[in-house]
Amino acid sequence: MKKHNFYAGPSILPQYTLDKTIEGIRDFAGTGLSIMEISHRSKEFIACMNDTIALAKELLEVPSGYQVIFLGGGASMQFAMVPMNLMVKKSAYLVTGEWASKAFKEAKIYGEAVEVASSKDKNFNYIPKNYTVPADADYFHITTNNTIFGTELKKDPDVKVPMVADMSSDIFSRPVDVAKYAIIYAGAQKNMGPAGVAMVIIREDALGKVTRPIPTILDYRTHIKSESMFNTPPCINVFAVQQTLQYLKDLGGVKVMQKKNIEKAAILYDEIDRNKLFVPTIADPEDRSIMNICFVMAPEYKELEQPFSDFAKSKGMVGIAGHRSVGGFRASTYNALPKESVQALVDVMKEFEKKN
Repeated sequence: MKKHNFYAGPSILPQYTLDKTIEGIRDFAGTGLSIMEISHRSKEFIACMNDTIALAKELLEVPSGYQVIFLGGGASMQFAMVPMNLMVKKSAYLVTGEWASKAFKEAKIYGEAVEVASSKDKNFNYIPKNYTVPADADYFHITTNNTIFGTELKKDPDVKVPMVADMSSDIFSRPVDVAKYAIIYAGAQKNMGPAGVAMVIIREDALGKVTRPIPTILDYRTHIKSESMFNTPPCINVFAVQQTLQYLKDLGGVKVMQKKNIEKAAILYDEIDRNKLFVPTIADPEDRSIMNICFVMAPEYKELEQPFSDFAKSKGMVGIAGHRSVGGFRASTYNALPKESVQALVDVMKEFEKKN
């Protein structure tokens, strides 16, 4: 039976990425060695890293004055590295979910961190509006997509201070105006590759303003200067990201991906709104995530939650259980998920409705 992978992360990857990575594990770049055993200082891997960086810049139209680096530690490492490198006295955070909350917590270690707005009062089921960012903030931090709660900021905000964004779960799913940001960071395990590497896009003139001592390996300038080779990078992860970005380029880039993603999400949201058994957790369509679609059983059908889960699993649906803090169901519709999988889930929902 075909499996339809809706896991939130690590998540589905393009078959192209899987096939090319398997080839690279067997024989990387015609060296006769595996990507897992070759030196990161070899000319073949340096070429891989440089091409991965170039592809990221091309796909996101990264302007001059910015650098792209790949680091270990995932996005959670960036929660600390951002304030460590950017925060002189004050930072501002929009708290829209669990990961935004964790980033905000780390910032408090380094100085005055201000919560400009939060949606915690309603279990993060909306994106706050009409907030004010302090004019004296060293930066304003947002989390563009919330994997757990299913909300998404679909447009780049306009603010008058440097902006930082965690785009871990919607990077490369839509065009981004990179020039609006001082830093964009993203863990790989949603739309890029396997967990263990993070991509960071940095405006160089945002750095060098803090006076605190920064450990060498946690200083962005270290990794810019060494072209992501200060220490041994997670080579196989970078290689897999390279394959994914090449796949996206071959498809036509992020604008094509955005169109596909909007279409996929509409198919599922339309069924959730139509089907009497289900209720969306995010009421405002403007705030609904294109990447992580959360829904629960309608109150009068609550007892059908486990039977539906079992039924969906029997039909090949994998990873649709909602996060424990939300409950219900979550279908992650990342770039690599085909429209056929979304339609298969919708068909399962319709069939289950008829049975009940």
